[in-house]
Amino acid sequence: MKFNKFTTSLLLAGLCAAATAQASDDRYIIQVDNSKKGVVKALAKKMGAELHIDGDGFLAATFSGKELSEVKGLLNNPHIKLIEVDQKRQLMGLYNDDAGDPMQQQVAPYAYYQSQANQVTFDANAGMKVCVIDSGLDMSNPDFIWGNITGDNDSGTGNWYEHGGPHGTHVAGTVGAADNNIGVIGMAPGVDMHIIKVFNAEGWGYSSDLAHAANLCSQAGANIISMSLGGGGANSTEENAFVSFNNAGGLVVAAAGNDGNNVRSYPAGYPSVMMVGANDADNNIADFSQFPSCQSGKGKNAGEDETTCVEVTAGGVDTLSTYPAGLATSSSLSVDGTAFASSAMENSGSVTASVYFMGTAEATDAGASGKVCLIDRGNISFHDKVANCENSGGIGAIIINNEAGMLYGTLGDTNTTSIPAIGAAFEDRTALLASSSASIVIGTSDYGLMSGTSMATPAVSGIAALVWSNHPECTGQEIRAALKATAQDSGAAGKDVYFGYGIVKAADADAYLTANGCAGGGNGGDLQLTANGYKSKGSKYVDLNWQGASTSQVDIFRNGSKIVTTSNDNSYTDSISGKGGGSYTYQVCEQGSTSACSETQTVVF
Repeated sequence: MKFNKFTTSLLLAGLCAAATAQASDDRYIIQVDNSKKGVVKALAKKMGAELHIDGDGFLAATFSGKELSEVKGLLNNPHIKLIEVDQKRQLMGLYNDDAGDPMQQQVAPYAYYQSQANQVTFDANAGMKVCVIDSGLDMSNPDFIWGNITGDNDSGTGNWYEHGGPHGTHVAGTVGAADNNIGVIGMAPGVDMHIIKVFNAEGWGYSSDLAHAANLCSQAGANIISMSLGGGGANSTEENAFVSFNNAGGLVVAAAGNDGNNVRSYPAGYPSVMMVGANDADNNIADFSQFPSCQSGKGKNAGEDETTCVEVTAGGVDTLSTYPAGLATSSSLSVDGTAFASSAMENSGSVTASVYFMGTAEATDAGASGKVCLIDRGNISFHDKVANCENSGGIGAIIINNEAGMLYGTLGDTNTTSIPAIGAAFEDRTALLASSSASIVIGTSDYGLMSGTSMATPAVSGIAALVWSNHPECTGQEIRAALKATAQDSGAAGKDVYFGYGIVKAADADAYLTANGCAGGGNGGDLQLTANGYKSKGSKYVDLNWQGASTSQVDIFRNGSKIVTTSNDNSYTDSISGKGGGSYTYQVCEQGSTSACSETQTVVF
């Protein structure tokens, strides 16, 4: 999990340069020699123009209500080289949060659109319940339907409705925040939830806690278990609890991990658990998202098992969701009356004053006294920049990024400054430097940003509940298969270790199940089989494990011949007589079917 301070104004601008809000079809660029600017500026003002930028060899101005041809006629002057439209520009974000302040109105996070959750209606009467195993839920947040929420807690962790930090509240909001007039909206708005608080004050628990929690989820009638947690090493007791939940028709979802390496974390690494990675708003994989190999077994028994690696991804970078009351930090920035994107850095407060450009603020400057400092990023620390502004008499600081995008940062653990300081996007630099006054507000909020596969996991859990509510006749494993079959392929072509099958898409999964039924249409997430061979006391054995069969019994084939029809309990051990080695190919099919079958798996002795 990675934390980011929340910014209200980030939502206001939707990650787009605020200058685009000022631009319109009657704003134009006038190319002119610098030596002749005075004449052209005077002429433009006489024509009613509002000058915006006095650049090197050009002017930018608005001629209200006038087309390009009219402006060219008005400014028919030998000193003018060219007049052209001042084109709008914005960041190339594919998905953005809604505009607005979640403390005042409802704001949909970008992943809500990216995952197509806005295109599917949640059926509250379908009996869906998501069990969130985490750090508890803050009961003071108004963005939940509390009558739909129950909970349990492990011994020593405290009441489930009292948060143990913001993580659990943030996760729960992504799953099921209500569709009301405030806050955010969850993937399955208002879905029934059962909260199990497993983390102690130090923020960790044990595999036995999760095994017990899985049983509590089952007792509570949950359909889905969502776990934004993990650690190293497998545990059979823990794994068996999730296998039992799956066998009862459920779905278990867990986070891949945030170390940006190929290490397999658990419980996500169990075949019975759907492993989720994180992507950003531009459909790129998050740099922290873990990507374990799909290989299982060793030596001759090695094979591919897609249930032990990332299966799908969802938005998990700078994810907006619910927070315990007042624990998030928000910022807003208004320059010359126009809202700009910003990010809170440090020091709460509210200031309004003229702006003063300090360059990179590597020294004090008396000109900043009583003003809001505009500061370029670079050369020295953020803290020292703000300190130089404050020591110059500045009452607020805006640090502008020196690369594309918003500047996120803090002033460090030993912050000695007191004036409100915020970050701004590089794309807004020109407009900020051309401004005359600024207003900065930094305060607290009940809604904030976090990053991590911890944030992507509840998105997938909520999407699963959303889709499943429209197809309640399906099993959890069939929902799992549908999400994989319809995920948007991203990254390298085809399934890969980073995205798995791709980014989840709720509307596509819903349409897929409507067209093909719960058994699906033969894509992506069909019946999945793993086969692991071993010898014991001279005899050969093969452990078969499968997911995704919908019939009560399955047929098992060895080397093309059916060897048994057995209960669909997701596991079977084949005993092979005879000495020596050999190669054996296995396949599992739904009883009586020759099409609803797994891919073949080969074991070599």
